[in-house]
Amino acid sequence: MELTGAEIVCESLLKEGVDVIFGLPGGAVLPFYGALSGYPQIRHILVRHEQAAAMAADGYARATGKVGVCTATSGPGATNLVTGIAGAMMDSIPMVAITGQVPRPAIGRDAFQETDITGITLPVTKHNILVMEVDEIAQAVKEAFYIARTGRPGPVLLDIPKDVLAGDRRPFDWPESISLQGYNPPGEADELQLSQAVELINQAQRPVILAGHGVLISHAYSELKELAEKAQIPVITTLLGIGSFPTDHFLHAGMPGMHGMAYASLAIDSADLLISLGMRFDDRVTGRLSDFAPNAKVVHVDVDPSEFHKNVKATVPVLGELKQVLNQMLPLVERKTHVEWLQHIDTLRAEHPSLYIRQTDELLPQYVLKQLSDITDGQAIVVTGVGQHQMWAAQHYAYKEPNSLITSGGLGAMGFEVPAALGAKVGRPDKVVWSIAGDGGFQMTMCDLATAVENNIDVKFAILNNGTLGMVHQWQEFFYDKDFFATVYSGNPDFVKLADAYGIKGIRVTDKTQVASAIRQAMETPGPVVLDFIVKQDEQVYPMIPAGESVNEMMEEPITERIF
Repeated sequence: MELTGAEIVCESLLKEGVDVIFGLPGGAVLPFYGALSGYPQIRHILVRHEQAAAMAADGYARATGKVGVCTATSGPGATNLVTGIAGAMMDSIPMVAITGQVPRPAIGRDAFQETDITGITLPVTKHNILVMEVDEIAQAVKEAFYIARTGRPGPVLLDIPKDVLAGDRRPFDWPESISLQGYNPPGEADELQLSQAVELINQAQRPVILAGHGVLISHAYSELKELAEKAQIPVITTLLGIGSFPTDHFLHAGMPGMHGMAYASLAIDSADLLISLGMRFDDRVTGRLSDFAPNAKVVHVDVDPSEFHKNVKATVPVLGELKQVLNQMLPLVERKTHVEWLQHIDTLRAEHPSLYIRQTDELLPQYVLKQLSDITDGQAIVVTGVGQHQMWAAQHYAYKEPNSLITSGGLGAMGFEVPAALGAKVGRPDKVVWSIAGDGGFQMTMCDLATAVENNIDVKFAILNNGTLGMVHQWQEFFYDKDFFATVYSGNPDFVKLADAYGIKGIRVTDKTQVASAIRQAMETPGPVVLDFIVKQDEQVYPMIPAGESVNEMMEEPITERIF
């Protein structure tokens, strides 16, 4: 069977099980689109901005566990993918981005819409390939998907010149296996490392498990739960680890760090052992490194050796695929109780009730998230961007299933919430999907409401509208003498009218008594819905550990304003 380069790409995607692509065509990638129209098995979702294509592929990958695929043309099309690719890199998301490139004779000549996209994305991809021959396409696609999904997942970019896509026909020869010299993702852990780690776990009196995104990536939920229950170890989940351990479990001890629960950060501060599973000791978790967990030894389990000692020195680093490592570890870990330690954490929880919402007639964003959690019973997929709404969603929604919080963690990209929610719903049509946005982030990608309408993607878009660039506004209040420069919006659109312009239902909520009925109305309405919650403008996210500070400098909400 002889095919064009573009047809070989399509056949290769089918071999990899791809059933949906998010993209926007342009001149250099048109041969691929010409071939794609003949492959109805692959659904193409036309976005309104290439950034949305990458972010939708990201959301799809997180919701399904599959490799997300996006495509764009050369030049500005390719560069518009970069933010989404960088986000996937920082959060370890399997993605393959396919870009068209100017024809080979034009490369390096500043041709129209030419950019060196492999050079540009070198720091933000796990791997990238400029495919210069038709005969190399199938091999390149096979390698791209293998690299994207194995080991520590990440994005891979394939850049293919237009004349390679449209050139002479060649036989389609799909490689059934590949061998990449120097690329050997680890599996089981070394026995010496394992035994040293288990010895520390068995000896610890005040251990804490820090469960990161790696638990979700490796599907190690049952192993984590078994370890925690067997040794009676409290589990603290990072932002990207939320969902890896049930929030209603008696051993769940919250989220740590800058806007985590105070009792979680205080537990880390007094722990004698941190068992860090698939997490990278991000600065938002650790704060000032010299004061982080000062009394604790560290067992750090990760599939990526570059994470060891990068931020926090590991007493025992354990290299391996997390699910396999936990299965090795479980028979060796002794059954424990740690009654006094768990009682101490309960005391911290009582003394620092970080999740109480104060009584007021004002419409608080925390109240909106708590109502959403109660009404959906924690069963929805919640997708956020970055900022105050992200932290309130992490704090006040009770996630009961893995991969139910999809958020831009490492990169912290505003606008992520709209397209990533579209990708999540496409990948999981059986799930209720809510996009939670601030009014600032929503306006970055709200053009892709058209994508939701055109493809009847049933996402509910909740805007926590406080008329400000919320988190930056909060920092200005706390640390910049209330100099609210460039963070107050005076030109926001009427989001309900905007929804109507797209032909979808819009609901405005101005009073807390309207919240529950509006959420239910949105869920009962077929198709996408926009909810505009006009929330208190100067509401702050608490607790807060200022950047670069320690738990000792934590700022908590004034106790007189809490409900007990």
